[in-house]
This record gives sequence, C-alpha cells and structure tokens, in this order.
Amino acid sequence: MTTVTIEVSAPLAQRLSLHKDRIDEIVGSGLGELSPLPNRVYRYILAFLAGNPTTEEIARFRPSPEMQERLRLLLERGKTQPLTAAEQAELDEYERIEHLMIPLKTHSLPTILQPTILQ
Repeated sequence: MTTVTIEVSAPLAQRLSLHKDRIDEIVGSGLGELSPLPNRVYRYILAFLAGNPTTEEIARFRPSPEMQERLRLLLERGKTQPLTAAEQAELDEYERIEHLMIPLKTHSLPTILQPTILQ
C-alpha cells in the first residue's frame, strides 16, 4: 500500500473519516467514473435535448464553438503526433456522442424533407 496525501475540504474530510476502511474503494470507483470530457459538454447537450427541440432544431444541432475548437485541435494534433491517452479518450468520447446524435438527426430528417419532396 502507498500513502498519498491530499488536501480536501473540512466537510469532505469528515465524510471520508466515516469510511476510513473503504477509502481505497471510494477513490478507485470515483476514478473509474471520470469522464474524458468536462461536465459542461454534457450539460450543453442535455440542455439542448431537455429543451424539447423541434425536428428542425435537432437537424441543425452543432457542438458549441468551444467544443468545435477542441475537436479541431485534437484532430489537427493527431495528424502530426500521437495523442496522449487522455486526448484519445476525449476524442473517442466526442465520437461516441456524435454516434448518439446521428440517429436523432436521421429520424428527424425525413420529417423535414418530406414536404419539399412532395412539392
């Protein structure tokens, strides 16, 4: 076992002291749940979906400018040098999100395109 010293808030220290025998498990499980993306990325997407978007809005949905810039940087960097494990995980997560959005968009597109096809 290795000893690690960290600084935490007093309330958290109190809570942790109640579970001294499970610290290893608590920290380990927390690390396993870390997302490769900042929470604001998920909040952006969830806020959009929770807003009950129309089919047109779903079809036009795009990543935020901040997300687009980060994706551009990762893709550009990946062309010239290997990405770090964290960067690759981040890029993989953006790709996973894109694969979740594609079915939403494709199910919406027939509804959008149908009136123009009939005319």
